[in-house]
Amino acid sequence: MFYSVATTVSGIIAVLLVLAALRTLLKGTWFWGWMRGMSGVVLIGLAAFCVLVGLDLRSYRQVLLDKPVATVSFQKVDEQAFVATVALTDSGLATDYYLRGDQWQMDARIIRWKGVLSQAGGKPGYRLERISGRYVSIEDERSRERTVHALRDEKEFGFDLWAWAYKKQANTPLIDAVYGSATFVPMVDGALYEVALSHTGLLAKPLNDAAKRAVNLWLN
Repeated sequence: MFYSVATTVSGIIAVLLVLAALRTLLKGTWFWGWMRGMSGVVLIGLAAFCVLVGLDLRSYRQVLLDKPVATVSFQKVDEQAFVATVALTDSGLATDYYLRGDQWQMDARIIRWKGVLSQAGGKPGYRLERISGRYVSIEDERSRERTVHALRDEKEFGFDLWAWAYKKQANTPLIDAVYGSATFVPMVDGALYEVALSHTGLLAKPLNDAAKRAVNLWLN
C-alpha cells in the first residue's frame, strides 16, 4: 500500500512541477524572463527526478515479516546442475533459472524509512534481486562454471534509490538501504523451499521431504 501511494504521490508532484514550470516559462520580459526560464528548467528537472523515483519505488513490495515472498523448486538435469523454478508470491509469476553447484542462495534489496517518513507510516520495502548457485568444494568453486541470475528486469528505467542510499550509508536522513541474503542451502532433485523475510534478511525453509532430508544431511 505504502509503495503504491508513494508512486502515485511522486507522479502528482511531477505533474504539478511541470505545470508550474510551463506557467513560469510562458511569461515575458528579458531578465525576469530569463530567471523564470531558469526556474522553469529546474522545476522540469525536479519533475523528471520525481518520476524516476516513482518508477523505482514501484518495483518494491512492503516487508511483511515471516510472510513467504517466493517458493523455489528444483529439478536435476545433470551432475551439479539444476533448473530452479522461482514462483513469486505476490504475482504468482514463475520463472525457471539454470543453476550449477550444490547449494543455492537468494538475495534481496531492503529499504527502511527513517524520520518523518517512518512516522508517516512508511514501512520497509524489499525487492528480490538475484538467485545464485555455489559448490561445496572450494576447488569446484574456483574452477567450475558459476551461475547467478537477476530476479528482476535489469533494463528497468528509473533512479536507483536503493543504490544511492547504500553508497551513502548512514549519511541519509530519510532512508536506509541494506542487503538481505538467505543462507546457502542444498539443491537436490525434487526439493521445494519457501523463502520468507525475517529481521536479518531472507530465510529459506524446506517444505517437502526431499528438501528436509537435504537440509538435515547438510546440517549433520
